Formats: sequence, C-alpha cells, structure tokens
Amino acid sequence: MKGFSSPSSSALLQHITAMLECGVSAVVTLLVTEPVGKLSIQSCRVQMLSDWYTMLYNPSPDYINTLHCTQEAVYPLYTIVLIYYAFCLVLMMMLRPLLVKKIACGLGKSDRFRSIYAALYFFPILTVLQAVGGGLLYYAFPYIILVLSLLTLAVYMSASEIQSFKNLIAKKKRLVVLFSHWLLHAYGIVSISRLDKLEQDLPLLALVPGPALFYIATARFTEPSRILSEGGSGH
Repeated sequence: MKGFSSPSSSALLQHITAMLECGVSAVVTLLVTEPVGKLSIQSCRVQMLSDWYTMLYNPSPDYINTLHCTQEAVYPLYTIVLIYYAFCLVLMMMLRPLLVKKIACGLGKSDRFRSIYAALYFFPILTVLQAVGGGLLYYAFPYIILVLSLLTLAVYMSASEIQSFKNLIAKKKRLVVLFSHWLLHAYGIVSISRLDKLEQDLPLLALVPGPALFYIATARFTEPSRILSEGGSGH
C-alpha cells in the first residue's frame, strides 16, 4: 500500500472508488428495474412537463372531495434516480470506509473521511432536487451539463494559470481534466440531439474543443496584471 502514501495518490484513489461505486450502483439499478435482470428499462413516454407532477392534477368532482389517485406517469424515470442514490449511499457506506482507512494513508485522519461526510450532505440534497424538480432536470440536464462543463473548465484553466498550449501540456493531470471536460461537453451535445438525425448531429462534436481553444487564444488579452499595468500607464 506504499504507492498510496502521498496525498495526490490518496485523492486519486478516492476518485476511483467513487466512480466504482457510482458505476456498480447504476448497473444494479438497471438490473432491478423492469425488465428485471436486463440492462435496459421499459418506461412510459413523456409527453409534457406535467407528466412528472401528477400530484398537482388530482381531480375534485363537484369541487367537494379530492380524489388522491396520483401515480408515476413517467415510470420508472422518476423513482429510478432515487433508487440509484440509495444504492450509491449503501455501497459508499460499505466499501469506502474500509478502503480509505487501509489504503489512503497519505491523508490525515480528519481529511481521510471528508469525502464520506460530503456525500452524506450531498445525497439528501440530490434526493430533494430529484423529488421536487425531476421533470425540470429531465428536460434541462443536457444544457446543465454543457454550462457546468464550460464554467468548471474556465475556472480550472484560470486557477491553473493556463495561457498557452505549452502550459496545458506541461502536466498530464491538466490533459486528463481537459479530456474529461471534453467528454462531458460531447455528452451534453449528444443528449440535446438525442441522435435523432445522426448524420446532422455528429458534426456538432467538432465544436467540443472550441471553448478551450478560445480560452487559450484570448487568455493573454484578459490577464488582470496586464490590464492593470496598461491602465496605470494610461494606455
């Protein structure tokens, strides 16, 4: 276990463990959902946003008594996410404490379990978001992915002071982060197009490197120190 004695190696291990937990949870969730034992789902077609919020349309005959006949009209798209979060939580509590305690020795005792504490906060928040805004997330998640991938990439490149291709390829970690953002960006584009017209949508993937290239091309002109120096010199 000496290979995981450094903080960076310990952090990488925790990322790998989290990805493993999420991947296994996704597979198990698909296997327990109809049709059971298959990596596919049979769902009701979503026609409109109101299909996600049937509890708002309980009928009231003669405006006297309300009939509570709410059902999941988009089954299982609503509950499958909640089931996935439950499996993620169970696997995390079963696997990560053991692995982190024995392998991630490069971190202090208090830092070692911070990822678990963070997850215990985030899972309830994600559950509430799905319960309240499941329909909105269903329609908006491709755009959310695109916006978040752009924002996080810009923040990372700014924090890492990447202003040229030389800075970008100086460290392998930066390339891994860049390709991860490109993958998310491509996934967002594919999700929006839904591959209905494959021959028309695939060329859009050529736009994936665009934001990173634009940032590198314009970073030198937006450097705060340069702006302050030019402003001080009266230019």
